[in-house]
Amino acid sequence: MRLGERGEGLAAEFLKKKNYRIIRQNYRTPVGEIDIIAQDGPTLVFIEVKTRESLGYGQPFEAVNTFKMRRIAKAATLYLKRLRDIPPCRFDIVSVYYGRGRPEFELIRDAFEM
Repeated sequence: MRLGERGEGLAAEFLKKKNYRIIRQNYRTPVGEIDIIAQDGPTLVFIEVKTRESLGYGQPFEAVNTFKMRRIAKAATLYLKRLRDIPPCRFDIVSVYYGRGRPEFELIRDAFEM
């Protein structure tokens, strides 16, 4: 299993412990992919997961640049078009760092806007 897939699975478990309800993982569209779509109370959350084994290139969340944010937002728009009623939404990032033998998580709520 590649590092990103492992990180996404661990992030989903981490989010469940924080009372997120996972709706979908690896939602693919022609314009991009959303790693996790979840419900946090009444809010629909689109979550990007970044996993690193080294901090040589910075914290994992720092890899979510403006280009990546736009692609996630476009994919989220396609997902929302399928819904009858659009709930409140937000974008979160989960950083997974494997540098010390066991994963460490950082959740950034409301990391960016559409």
